[in-house]
Amino acid sequence: MTVLSAGDAMTSLRQAQRAAAPWPYAELDPERLRAAGWRPTPIRDLILKVHQRCNLACDYCYVYESTDQTWRDRPAVMADEIWQAAVDNFARHVTAHGLRRVQVILHGGEPLLFRLDRIERLVGFLHARMPQTTQVRVGMQTNGVLLTRTTVTRLVELGISVGVSVDGAQPDHDRHRRTHSGRGSFTAVARALDLLREPANRSAYAGILTTVAPDTDPVATFEALSAFDPPMIDFLLPHANWGEPPPAARPGTTPYADWLITVFDRWYGRDSPVRIRLFDDILALLLGGASGSEQVGLSPAGMLVVESDGALEQVDALKSAYPGAAATGLDVRRDELDRVFDDAGVAARQLGAQALSSTCHACPVRPVCGGGHYAHRYRPGAGFLNPSVYCDDMRRLIDHVSARVAADLNRAAQPEK
Repeated sequence: MTVLSAGDAMTSLRQAQRAAAPWPYAELDPERLRAAGWRPTPIRDLILKVHQRCNLACDYCYVYESTDQTWRDRPAVMADEIWQAAVDNFARHVTAHGLRRVQVILHGGEPLLFRLDRIERLVGFLHARMPQTTQVRVGMQTNGVLLTRTTVTRLVELGISVGVSVDGAQPDHDRHRRTHSGRGSFTAVARALDLLREPANRSAYAGILTTVAPDTDPVATFEALSAFDPPMIDFLLPHANWGEPPPAARPGTTPYADWLITVFDRWYGRDSPVRIRLFDDILALLLGGASGSEQVGLSPAGMLVVESDGALEQVDALKSAYPGAAATGLDVRRDELDRVFDDAGVAARQLGAQALSSTCHACPVRPVCGGGHYAHRYRPGAGFLNPSVYCDDMRRLIDHVSARVAADLNRAAQPEK
C-alpha cells in the first residue's frame, strides 16, 4: 500500500475538493480575502471526538449513514497524546487572540464510551492549561443511554453541561434511535433525563436535541420533550442537500416549515421556561440581534473539530455532502489552529453575506435566514454557493414568525381604550 507524504496527501485532498465543490475550493482564495480586508474569526468552540464509535445505530445518523465513511479508518478512542495536543494547541490560540470565553465539547460517536476516568483527566488538564483570564465551559452531546446516577453526579462535580439527543415520544424515538441489536433506546434515555432534571443535577442539564420529522405529530413531540423539563430544545433539520434531498421533500410543499410552525404557535407566548433555540434565534434576528447557531443568521462560524486521530476538521454536518467535505488536511499535533484560516471552506463559513448565492441576495429574509445551514447548500459538482435545500421551508417559517411578531408589536403600539 502506498503511503502519501503530508504534502502529497494535502494535494490529493485539494484536488478532490475542487472537483466536488468548485465553490469555494476552486474559486475562493483566503489570501486574497485577507488582502481585501477579511479578518478571520477566532475559534471559540472546539469539539473533541473522544470516541469514534457509538452504542446506538440511528438510521438517520449523518456520521455513520452518510456518504463520508472516514470514521472507519480512525481510532475508536482518542489517545492521550491527541487530546493533550488539542488542549495545548487551543490554549495557545486562546492566548494569542485574547479570548475571554471558550467552550470545549466532548463528542462522538458516544463520548461516554470514552470512560469517566479519562474524561476527568481531560477536564483537569484543560483547566490547568487554559489562561486564568479565560472562562472555559465544557459540554457533552450524548445519546443518554450510559448516563447513570454515578456518572451524572460526577459530571455535575466536573462542571460539564450535558445535551441529550431524543426524538419526542417513545414510538417516534424508538423507530430511529435503536441499539445495534434493534432495541429502542427511549426507556434508558428517559431515565437519564429524569436524573438530569433533579434539582441537584440541573446545573449539568444543557437541554435536548431533536431532529425534525414531519411524519410525527409536532404538538405531541413538543409536549413529550417539554415533559422532561429541559432548559432548551434544539430542533434540527435533517442534514440534506441538493444531491440528497430531505426525506419528506416534495415539490410545492413545505413539510418541515409546517411542522415547525405548528410547534411555534404552540410555544409562542406560552408561559413556559423552555427555550427553543431555532425560534429564539429567528426572533432575535427579526428584532436586530444575532444568532447563536448555524441554522440561521450570518454570524461567522468559530467552531472546529478534532477527530480521534488528531485531524482538524470542520463541523461533522458537512460529512453529509461528500467524502472529505469536512477535511482540512491539518493535524492538531503539527499545525497551529490559525492555519485553518488558509482553508477556503473555513473561510467560506465565516464570510456571512459574501458566501451567499444570488438567489439569497435577492431574498427579503436574507438577514434572518442567512442562506440556511451551510451544509444544506451543497449541490454536487457545483459546491456550496446555492440556496439551502430547505429554502422554501425556511422562507415560510420566517415569514410566519415575522407576521406573529409584527402583529404583537402593532397591538402593543395601539393606545389603550
